[in-house]
Amino acid sequence: MLTLRPAYSSIKPSTVARKLGPISLIPQIHHVGDSPRFPNLTTMASAAPTTPPATQKLNESLSPPLQVAKRLEKFKTTIFTQMSILAIKHGAINLGQGFPNFDGPEFVKEAAIQAIKNGHNQYARGYGVPYLNSAVADRFKKDSGLVVDPEKEVTVTSGCTEAIAASILGLINPGDEVILFAPFYDSYEATLSMAGAKIKSVTLKPPYFSAPIDELKSIVTRNTRAILLNTPHNPTGKMFSREELDSIAELCIKNDVLVFSDEVYDKLSFEMEHISIASIPGMYERTVTMNSLGKTFSLTGWKIGWAIAPPHLTWGIRQAHSYLTFATSTPMQHAAAAALRAEESYYDELRRDYAAKKSILVEGLKSVGFIVYPSSGTYFVVVDHTPFGLKNDIEFCEYLIKEVGVVAIPTSVFYLNPEEGKNLVRFTFCKDEETLRSAVDRMKKKLFKV
Repeated sequence: MLTLRPAYSSIKPSTVARKLGPISLIPQIHHVGDSPRFPNLTTMASAAPTTPPATQKLNESLSPPLQVAKRLEKFKTTIFTQMSILAIKHGAINLGQGFPNFDGPEFVKEAAIQAIKNGHNQYARGYGVPYLNSAVADRFKKDSGLVVDPEKEVTVTSGCTEAIAASILGLINPGDEVILFAPFYDSYEATLSMAGAKIKSVTLKPPYFSAPIDELKSIVTRNTRAILLNTPHNPTGKMFSREELDSIAELCIKNDVLVFSDEVYDKLSFEMEHISIASIPGMYERTVTMNSLGKTFSLTGWKIGWAIAPPHLTWGIRQAHSYLTFATSTPMQHAAAAALRAEESYYDELRRDYAAKKSILVEGLKSVGFIVYPSSGTYFVVVDHTPFGLKNDIEFCEYLIKEVGVVAIPTSVFYLNPEEGKNLVRFTFCKDEETLRSAVDRMKKKLFKV
């Protein structure tokens, strides 16, 4: 059923962040993380034992101190980069960072090649190639039932991470409160810090990671500007239920709160149907829905994303986007449009393939001795590592890399209070089946419960 939205006459006209309007330059944003709480990982990843100590000390004394703006002082190299460096250093199987070790579909790659040959190689229109904007709108209508204007309500970005940044920098003012569901993708906290937001969080707790609605209600104030939602949820694999989304929607409507909804894993849903919160009555006019090509089509390096929002919110998003990247890769946009027009059978096959990979990893982790928590979506699984006797997730992941030869991600970096995640680590199953089985075999041979 298609849902037509009400006119915007009742919506507040000025929703662009004050720092942008009418025109204001925004500093270039780079993806950053929040791992300084764990300097031992940074030290491990960056150690250079081949340099003689005396020479190293001399080089350090001659080097100027590292410089960074105060708003970014707490953020260092992302945990994903650190763990990937360690994977290479120790020859470990990388089940940490969420990128596939297999390639995307041939028809999408051929579309990119053809776009390059057809001369689509100059700057694209700032908010997207018309062909892609239309494809995004059509896909959103199929998925959510909502009819959106591709010219006024779709903005193409350089990956979903830029969609997040443009939404936050374009619509959040310094001092605005934004609420996160912990654990959360590290880019959220970093970008909110760049915007000068006041960050709050409520915690999704195992085993089912249910949304704590009463706690959420208790921390909403008159200064709350937005709730940042991620469903299916990274890192837990949780999918927010209709009842949870209805409760969040009711709270947002009552308190005039926006929702930034990160839905990059929407096609990787296994036990339940994905629901866009924008499709709940009364929510489209206060929601920015963000998505990307990379996860669904195994083309994470292309960095093609988008934000869907009503015109009064799109204005702020596009203001920020204009001074972040201005435009996104032109030939890849043409190929992305071809991808989004794939037959439904592609998505069915994608889910079947990932369900098989998930089964290999989940059953393997259980056989090793982990406490494995349910994952309804994404290509991640969260486990409790405490049966193996190590003090926290950082120590466990270091041991797993150096002694076992497998990489996982410590989840404590995804909380405002790291103590909340010290018992949990995240594995990914976006790898070929041979790699998954090899990782499980290594853990069976070298990892023992205490």
